[in-house]
Parts: sequence; C-alpha cells; structure tokens
Amino acid sequence: MFSVSRRRVRNRVMHTRSGIERSVPGSLESMKWIPDGKDEKIEISEVAQMAESFDRGELIRRALEKQGMAYAPYSKFYVAAAVLTESGEIYTGVNVENASYPAGTCAERNAIETAVACGERKITAIAIAGGKNGTHRKYCVPCGVCRQVMREFCNPEEMRVLLAKTAEEYLEMTLEELLPMSFGPEELLGEQE
Repeated sequence: MFSVSRRRVRNRVMHTRSGIERSVPGSLESMKWIPDGKDEKIEISEVAQMAESFDRGELIRRALEKQGMAYAPYSKFYVAAAVLTESGEIYTGVNVENASYPAGTCAERNAIETAVACGERKITAIAIAGGKNGTHRKYCVPCGVCRQVMREFCNPEEMRVLLAKTAEEYLEMTLEELLPMSFGPEELLGEQE
C-alpha cells in the first residue's frame, strides 16, 4: 500500500459530457457542484488503485453492448452489467425473467456469478445499464439482493459502481454508499488483523 493525496469524496459523482459534478445527497437525478473540503492523506490498496484507474468507458460499453441480449418479455425492463475483477478481466450478464417471477435473475448477479464460475473472487467495479424497453431515461440502480451479492466479493469502500445512461453519462459511487453498514464475509469468518 502507498499514500496519495486526494480530496475526500463525500457525495456521489456524476460524469456527463460537460464534465464531473458532485451530487446533493438524496435524489440521483438532482445534481449540483459541491466543494469537497480539504485534502487528506489516505491509504490505497492494489484493488483500490485498480478501482481508481480502470477505463470506465470501456466497462460501460461492455454492459451497453449486452443490454439487447436481456430476456425481459414480461417487464420489458432490459438490464445489463459488466463486472471488472481484480485480475483485470471483464464479465457480463443480463437479466433473465421467468414466468414464475422469483425464478428470474438480475444482470448484476449473472455477471458476478459468471466471474465466480471462471475462478474470480475479487470484484473491483461494476457498470450497470438498463431501463424500460432498453431506454436510459433514469439511472438503473441494483436491487438489494444484488448489492448484497456484490458485497460478498469486494471491499465496499473500494468497489466502484457505475450507473450508466451512456459511456459518457454515468453516476459513480462506492458500494459502501449504496449499501451502508453492510453485513459481509468478515462477520462470519472474523477480520484478519
């Protein structure tokens, strides 16, 4: 691990064609610039370094490319996800509905479970794109179950979640912001010091 100087991020970050804006806590749609405050020293692990430096546009494009493959004949809500793992590989998934609704699967879990089936155990980022009839009027946020599945395979303070409308217009936050005070593997296995 090494130290870097950066500004503390207190609010969600939205990337748009016109630049980066900070959001006011609350609605994902109400975005305004808010000053960050003072610089501070923080420790960054290798996973966090990757989370800071990966190609966000490429991860989002991979999700957007797959969205048309979603199977959503009932809700017509098409979702795709692309997961970046610690090894640098990207795995994708789409939502798959079922006439027996509980048997359906979310795109995020499909992507994560595909990564796990390929031997991956650490996720650094996920891009999610979705909407009714495949449109992107709003940001598509992961459900509670998907947030908990993400939590199983990451450090929530480091993992980046990208909610995308396009490769240029997306909202970025950590999993910790989406799932505060989360329950994770260390609760059952004990933290290693």
